[in-house]
Amino acid sequence: MVSLDSLTLERVARLICDVDGPYERTGNQVERFLHRVRWPGDPQYDGSPRVPWLTETLCAHADDAAAVDRLLCRICDPLEYDGGIETADPIAQELNRILAPERLTVAYVGGRPVLGQLDQPGDAPSYGPPPDLHERVRRLAADTDTVNILMARADEASICQRNGAYALAIIGIGSFVEGLLHTFVTQRDEDVRNNGIVGRNGRRVTADRAGLDLLLVHAHRRKWVQTDAKDFMDKVRDYRNFVHPRHQIRHGLVPDLDTVRMCWAPVHALLNDLESAS
Repeated sequence: MVSLDSLTLERVARLICDVDGPYERTGNQVERFLHRVRWPGDPQYDGSPRVPWLTETLCAHADDAAAVDRLLCRICDPLEYDGGIETADPIAQELNRILAPERLTVAYVGGRPVLGQLDQPGDAPSYGPPPDLHERVRRLAADTDTVNILMARADEASICQRNGAYALAIIGIGSFVEGLLHTFVTQRDEDVRNNGIVGRNGRRVTADRAGLDLLLVHAHRRKWVQTDAKDFMDKVRDYRNFVHPRHQIRHGLVPDLDTVRMCWAPVHALLNDLESAS
């Protein structure tokens, strides 16, 4: 769970507003920023001093781990700045200075900002399942049985990770992602439900036969998933095929804990994109 101290949230608010700085946001721009990260409560800027207003707005929903995750990543998302990653990276460094006492850090993995944990200062960030995953899946998948099955896949992947079954863990992560994307796409696209998805050869594939690669391509085409997140997920898709031993033999890879953590990282970025598109 991501839970930040009120002083940390105040420092984050100052960074977002950047009063008198090169990336200063007006009150209305701060409001629009919050809407882009789908901050709860539909905040409306009231004309009061920006930093206290934003601090209060953030503290009001500080217990929403998914919202905090999206907020922190969006602060230094290259999409936010005309200068792209060159502008976003110094902002990420300042954000990480603020987050250091919380043992959190935002790192760019596959070009996307992803929130990770620091076991010790100076350590590389580690990744596990996204925070508050059950509630986030529940918001994206309307059917209770589907939510339960998807969460069972994610939970079993975590169990495998904790017990050293790393190949099965990455297969489970890929299976969870495929199920989540299938649910998201079929719920939101009537044409896919009725007629299937157009494959790479131009022929339609029924939704029930669409694999992870085709689901990713379609979600990206519909702008539900950003390009970096799609490219980032390609490695997870590839590792998911380790369900076939011949595929793993061909790659010659023996997964370890770092491999599993690397596969969880794109799930964070993908989930943030799907939530922003909802």
